[in-house]
Formats: sequence, structure tokens, C-alpha cells
Amino acid sequence: MAAAALLRRVPAARAPATALMAARSISDSTAALTIETSVPFTSHLVDPPSRDVTTTPAELMTFFRDMSVMRRMEIAADSLYKAKLIRGFCHLYDGQEAVAVGMEAAITRGDSIITAYRDHCTYLARGGDLVSAFSELMGREGGCSRGKGGSMHFYKKDANFYGGHGIVGAQVPLGCGLAFAQKYKKEDTATFALYGDGAANQGQLFEALNISALWKLPAILVCENNHYGMGTAEWRAAKSPAYYKRGDYVPGLKVDGMDVLAVKQACKFAKEHAVANGPIVLEMDTYRYHGHSMSDPGSTYRTRDEISGVRQERDPIERVRKLIYAYDLATAAELKDMEKEIRKQVDDAIAKAKESSMPDTSELFTNVYKKGFGVESFGPDRKELRASLP
Repeated sequence: MAAAALLRRVPAARAPATALMAARSISDSTAALTIETSVPFTSHLVDPPSRDVTTTPAELMTFFRDMSVMRRMEIAADSLYKAKLIRGFCHLYDGQEAVAVGMEAAITRGDSIITAYRDHCTYLARGGDLVSAFSELMGREGGCSRGKGGSMHFYKKDANFYGGHGIVGAQVPLGCGLAFAQKYKKEDTATFALYGDGAANQGQLFEALNISALWKLPAILVCENNHYGMGTAEWRAAKSPAYYKRGDYVPGLKVDGMDVLAVKQACKFAKEHAVANGPIVLEMDTYRYHGHSMSDPGSTYRTRDEISGVRQERDPIERVRKLIYAYDLATAAELKDMEKEIRKQVDDAIAKAKESSMPDTSELFTNVYKKGFGVESFGPDRKELRASLP
């Protein structure tokens, strides 16, 4: 469907064509635009939100830039991994950027987010910077987790971003605990606990959802359904892949996770629901272009035609690019210049991250035990005192 067919305009949102031609520059207007989501929301036990999403030219341009930065960061991480500058596990997010960006547009930094190991872009969305991201990826002390977390354990406490977790599904009960704290403190905030379709069958997820429903916690469980749990297609792993219905007694909503405006609308709706009524499940229908991790070529269990088809029809950045053209917010040349600037920004961040040193060996003993308890390390049979920790 042509992009123009998806648009609905508010009369005051557009300047006359002559005025646009006279001031041909990237728009930073905050005038209201109303745009219809790509597909309808599908709901379970709740009336869905409107498909008409309110945005602005400035916000659309921000969406384009933020998702382009994320895409370029992940492409660069691929190269750094192949150059052996990133070691261990590395799970890339390219293709799924609309989930991170749309979610952030709907909430505040007072709300909490906790996710699994595909966490680089969520960290950026929460206000993280490229230098600390690449430093962490390369195990440098300038990283957001001081170089000790690596790809899977990004963290930003001052923005209520709680990781970055390597154990499949384990972040969901922690997220419900964050929601408990928010309700206990009588805050009008919510927690978004993200997990993949591969983790959706975990028993701990249902236990956490049950107690969240009993206590009406402001917990929003977000299934990022990219349709493959590692190399296993969802239909082979789940008898019912309608993950938004998995809450049974908990309302749910299925969202086009490749449409940043749909994600924004759904997350705004979900937060309002959760604060007032308790938990809700969001299923983000999305797609990853890379394999599960860098050790997975991503082409043995799906065809290259499938991947290229999603890129052509549903890519979240290209969708926003079409909206920008349809509303005359920027020219192709201007967006190309922006992408060149982003490429340089990423390259500069990598160069700066490489200047950061590796953590000192003494850091092996920090952030493990609470300080001040006189913890001692002994050899066999406690005969030899090896170390006294601060």
C-alpha cells in the first residue's frame, strides 16, 4: 500500500506548498499531524486504542534519526565482532528499532524498562550514548557497565533501565518486582518487561503475571515476537503463537512492531491501563535481520527471500522515510546527508571507545559483594587467606 494511502491529515498541520518551497529545510515543526497505523490493533479482553496517532513533523524526524543511529550502531557492532574487538555473545537488534523508539516516545524516564540480552538499542533509547555503548561492547572501563557486562548486560540506573539479562525469561519476574515497588511507592509509573517469543513459554513468566494480576501491579509484559526463538520458528515451539492472548485473564494487544507510531500508541494505551487496572500483555509483531546472535548466520532456518521481503515491505526506517516524503518534511538529499552524519558519529564514537582502557584486574572483586562486610577469600580447607575484600 502506498504511504500516502495510510495518512490522514489535520488541516492545520500543513503549511501551503508555496511556503514549503520557499523554506526548503528539514522540518522541526511541532504542529499536530494525525496518521493512521499500518494495520489495526488486535485485542484480547480490552477495547483497542484508536488507529489515529497524533505526532508532529519534529517527532517523525526524531524517529528517523534515532532509528538510523541504532541501525548504524548494530551494523558497526557486526563489523567489530568479526574483527574480534567484541568477544563473547552479541545479539543485534536491527529490524526491531521501532519497538525501542516507539516505546520511549510514549513514556517517561520515570517508567522502568527491563529486557533480555538484545539490549543495545533499548539502552540508546533510554538516553545512553554511543561511546559508552561501544565501550561496553568492547569490554572497556568506559562502558555503561564498566566493561564487565558486555553486550548482554547494558544498564542505566538513572534512566530506570535495568538491563540487559542473559537468562531466558528471568527479567520478567524482576520487572514485575519493579512494578510492585512503583505501586508500593504510589507512583503513577509503570514497568515494561520485554522478552522474546522464545521466552514466552517460560513458567516463571506466568507465575509473575499471576501475582501481578492478583495485586494489580502496573506491569506491562512486552513480547517482542520476531518469529524465531534462536533458530526455531514460533509455530514449531508454541501451540498457540497468539502471545497477546497468553495472559488468559490478563488483557492483551497485538501491535505492528515495525510501525513506530503503532508502538507509540500501544505503549501509551498500555501504560494508562496498567497504572489504573493492572497488567497487560503487548505482542510486538517484529523481525530481526541478523541471526539470533553473531554465531548464527540466520539463513539456515529461513530463506534470504523472506528476509529481503520484510526489508522491502515492512522496514521501520523506510516507513518513516516515506512519511517524511509524503509530508514534504525533508528531501531525499537532506536525509542522505543526515545518514552520512550518523555514520561519522558512529565512527567517531568507536574511535573514542577504543581509547578507553580495559578494566583493572582489581575490578574482578567489585560489584559482587556489598562493601564493609570484611569478606575474606581462603584456599583449600580455609588454611590460607588469599584475599580480604573491601
